[in-house]
Amino acid sequence: MATTRRFQPNDLLRFNAVNVDNLTETYNLGFYYTYLAQHPDIQVVVTSPADQVVAYMLAKVEGPVPNHHGHLSVVTVAPPHRRLGLAARLLASLESTCESPAVKATFVDLFVRSGNTVAIDMYRRFGYKVYRKIRGYYTGGDGGGDAFDMRKGLSWGKPVVEMEGGDVHAREVYLSL
Repeated sequence: MATTRRFQPNDLLRFNAVNVDNLTETYNLGFYYTYLAQHPDIQVVVTSPADQVVAYMLAKVEGPVPNHHGHLSVVTVAPPHRRLGLAARLLASLESTCESPAVKATFVDLFVRSGNTVAIDMYRRFGYKVYRKIRGYYTGGDGGGDAFDMRKGLSWGKPVVEMEGGDVHAREVYLSL
């Protein structure tokens, strides 16, 4: 039975098996430490019965009202542990945190490569919609560097409308942060 728990700094030494495929974005240690330091209660790992890290999520809550929202930065599952509901478990954890009266987020968003149809289909199954296309968000790789900003409306906000945000360039997104 897999166990879900808070991501600890020492997990960074144990999660390489999760980051081995080309669909997983990897970052420098500073990126991970920033999330662990600034948003410690939201970061989650899933461990196997042998206490190996087999999945993890990095997320944050950001933005002023009415755009106060959860942002999923990373969710990834080790290839042998995919299609077991672990990603759903991690997303449910974030959505539950964002729905809480203490947070009152209006939506959860994430950015995904526009060519990553496997991930896009998975997020759609979990109720996420493509809110907008962000041209030039990623450098290189599948999808020509474009991303989809996918969103799921929460009870504190309004429903997300497909492509309501249109088609924007990455610099417009960076300037609005």
